[in-house]
Amino acid sequence: MKFLLKKYRTLNDDLEIVKGILSSRPNQQAPFSFSIDNLGLSTCVIKVKKIACKSLKGRGVNTGLRLIYAYFPEAQKIVFIELYHKNDKASEDRDRILAHFK
Repeated sequence: MKFLLKKYRTLNDDLEIVKGILSSRPNQQAPFSFSIDNLGLSTCVIKVKKIACKSLKGRGVNTGLRLIYAYFPEAQKIVFIELYHKNDKASEDRDRILAHFK
């Protein structure tokens, strides 16, 4: 997170907006987010593709930031797992997701 904050100064504010949206609608919302399948987990892991970042001016939600989180509906709990820019890596780190739940 510290590395991303140096690169994207408004990331804390941008994540607060995302948290507000996820608190009211935590399930996947196509085309902005979708669940990651074939993990072998009972927990719903969701990838958000379209996050607006003020540091990347002129692009709106097409900034390329990706957020991976787990949603626990019975506990009404959301756990952020990974945040990255699509140019930094091609896809989510499945090993990291699985390691988070062991």
